[in-house]
Amino acid sequence: MGVEIERKFLVSGEFKSKAESCSHILQGYICADAKKSVRIRIRDDKAYVTIKGPAAADGLSRFEWETEVDVAEAEQMIGLCEPGMIDKNRYLVPYEGHLFEVDEFYGDNAGLVICEVELKSPEEKVVLPPFLGKEVTGDKRYYNSHLREHPYTRW
Repeated sequence: MGVEIERKFLVSGEFKSKAESCSHILQGYICADAKKSVRIRIRDDKAYVTIKGPAAADGLSRFEWETEVDVAEAEQMIGLCEPGMIDKNRYLVPYEGHLFEVDEFYGDNAGLVICEVELKSPEEKVVLPPFLGKEVTGDKRYYNSHLREHPYTRW
């Protein structure tokens, strides 16, 4: 169990040439509301169940618990998920001592590209790469659980 601390940004520049890896993610939500979410994620050949709590007032941190599960079991659990799947590629981009996770969305969220960087504390300083645009930390519209119900292509 732990606390996830992250900042989130829109992406406005080229990042793929700087990525050290790319993986495909398909995820659904067994439940998701303002206070909690239970997510099933299949990332390439691995799968995870994640429980997240409500975000702090500043949107920087929230409780997160995650465990790896068998991919076949995750595929069965996906069938229990609420309507609306998140389909995206995740690029890992190292920059100035931090790992930036850039998500390029497909399907109903096509056209949206978001970057997250995890921090050790809310006060941690981070040098931002030039491909980042507007910061959207704490803007619930950009939470995957929200995008599932309110896809980007319908904004």
